[in-house]
Amino acid sequence: MVTTFFGSGMSPKAPGTMGSLAAAIVAYPMAFFAIKFDSIFYGLNPLFLVAAIIVFFAAIPFVNKAMKDTGTEDPGWIVIDEVCGIFMTFALVNPYVIVDNPILLLVGFGLFRFFDILKPLGIHRFEKFPGAWGVMADDLLGGIYAGILMIPISIAIDCVEMF
Repeated sequence: MVTTFFGSGMSPKAPGTMGSLAAAIVAYPMAFFAIKFDSIFYGLNPLFLVAAIIVFFAAIPFVNKAMKDTGTEDPGWIVIDEVCGIFMTFALVNPYVIVDNPILLLVGFGLFRFFDILKPLGIHRFEKFPGAWGVMADDLLGGIYAGILMIPISIAIDCVEMF
């Protein structure tokens, strides 16, 4: 349940995309939750940052066990790393903007998948970390890159909405 993110990684086609999509869907109610508890710091969202960090470290033993039990390295059905990356992507976006413009979930999803699939800007080097650390770290970095791009995009969308 953990490594497949409640089974989303068991999709016969594009399990990483399905895991990322499931995480993006979960991100929408998380944004409401962040607003309700006013967990916003200068327009950023510590709830998503904390969620990404917790998922990152909590997943390590599960991913290591799954890889050991199956004798595989980073099988496609392990998608908890995508969940970590999606949460990191939205950690840099004001949750009010996400709630008001759910299209940002699709934009963030697309940006994260770009970085996750192509692994530019040194992301591929993080895959070489041992065991689960490599599985998780490259997606966390992909989420950071996607999140950095989300900052001006979310600001632009928020400004356009004001007019």
